Amino acid sequence: MKQILYRLFEHQYLGKEEAREILQNMVAGKYTDTQIASLITVFLMRNISVEELAGFTDALLEMRVPVDLAEYKPLDIVGTGGDGKNTFNISTAACFVVAGAGYPVVKQGNYGATSVSGSSNVIEQHGVKFTADNDKLRASMDGCNMAYLHAPLFSSAMKAVAPIRKSLGVRTFFNMLGPLINPCRPAYQLLGVYNLPLLRLYSYSYQQSLANFAVVHSMDGYDEISLTAPFKVATATTEKVYTPEMLGLKRIDPTELYGGETPEEAALLFDRVLRNQCTDAQRDCVLINAAFAIRVIEPERSVESCLAIARESLESGKTLATFKKFVALNS
Repeated sequence: MKQILYRLFEHQYLGKEEAREILQNMVAGKYTDTQIASLITVFLMRNISVEELAGFTDALLEMRVPVDLAEYKPLDIVGTGGDGKNTFNISTAACFVVAGAGYPVVKQGNYGATSVSGSSNVIEQHGVKFTADNDKLRASMDGCNMAYLHAPLFSSAMKAVAPIRKSLGVRTFFNMLGPLINPCRPAYQLLGVYNLPLLRLYSYSYQQSLANFAVVHSMDGYDEISLTAPFKVATATTEKVYTPEMLGLKRIDPTELYGGETPEEAALLFDRVLRNQCTDAQRDCVLINAAFAIRVIEPERSVESCLAIARESLESGKTLATFKKFVALNS
């Protein structure tokens, strides 16, 4: 590892197979925590390359616990995290809106590493017990169109580095890897990233492996559609910048997306959204993310049509009913 670190400190890049082997060795316990932290730091100082991303991803996929949910052709809505914005759990809420609208969703998530409350924190606050049991996951899909995969149960690598990530408290290249290693290999994915270089990197990577995707980035640095600024959406065939006003929505002040100081507070905010008892800003932010996710599944629909589907799911109570059923099936 010492020689690898020297090379990286001299601004050299890893090859795909080299990156794959390094991550395998990391999980095998061949490196110290200090060495791993040093490696992570390198990727805070420069962008990860396509080859490095592919190698790290291959290693994690080879070591994952597989999940057989392909027949559902599910969607995942996920952000890289690491934008430092401490928003409420927007993508997780959007998942339940989409599931409430009748689309199958398999959400992969984790505890917050750089934020107060990751998706696993807010889900666990409701008494949900995480599982890797295929039968239980299938029962959840059949019962409410939604299954949740707690990342450490499916990836020994993520579990191994979790304490280091938490102690560093900053975004790492593992934030970049998370969306690529959903063990069920979803048929559709809406991914939020925190900068434009990552949007281009993921767009290129997904074009090699996943046709049905959209990568989104709010131009003021959010890893989701925040409605606080113009945002860019990239798919396999298009790349377009939208403004909230283009879609008939109001621009949001960043303070309106505040995620709370504790997981308990984050869970209360999350509940208000699902009960449709939230602010207009919170509601619109969740709905627009759900709308673009629906559009990944049905690209022939207009954004406005997808937004109407998402709004009906939330305002009719289908979103809340889906969540209650999910909790009942998974507690």
